[in-house]
Amino acid sequence: SSDSGGPAAALSAAVATASRRFQHLLDRSTPHVGRRWLGLAGVVLVYALRAWFVGGYYIVTYALGIYLLNLLIAFLSPQVDPELAEVLGEGPALPTRSSDEFRPFVRRLPEFKFWCDPLLLPA
Repeated sequence: SSDSGGPAAALSAAVATASRRFQHLLDRSTPHVGRRWLGLAGVVLVYALRAWFVGGYYIVTYALGIYLLNLLIAFLSPQVDPELAEVLGEGPALPTRSSDEFRPFVRRLPEFKFWCDPLLLPA
């Protein structure tokens, strides 16, 4: 046979090409925060209308809602738990000297991951 690897190599190449194209689209969408969220809201609205009119997918929708709520909680939570840091003596403190570093609020889940994770759910 003259082909170099057969169907498995062709499939692997196709998956790699699709992955590169998808990553390119994600990279291009990064600075457009408002448009990304409007697009995701549109996808969620289409899914909700489909579930409503078809009259099904309630268990899947419930599980997806729990997953999205988990992402929202991670998005709103700080990276370091203040109560745990206080017990360990690493509690947040305001800088008292000019040499002290101010540490802003750092999210446990960044905004882009919060937006992107629902799109990457396994089918």
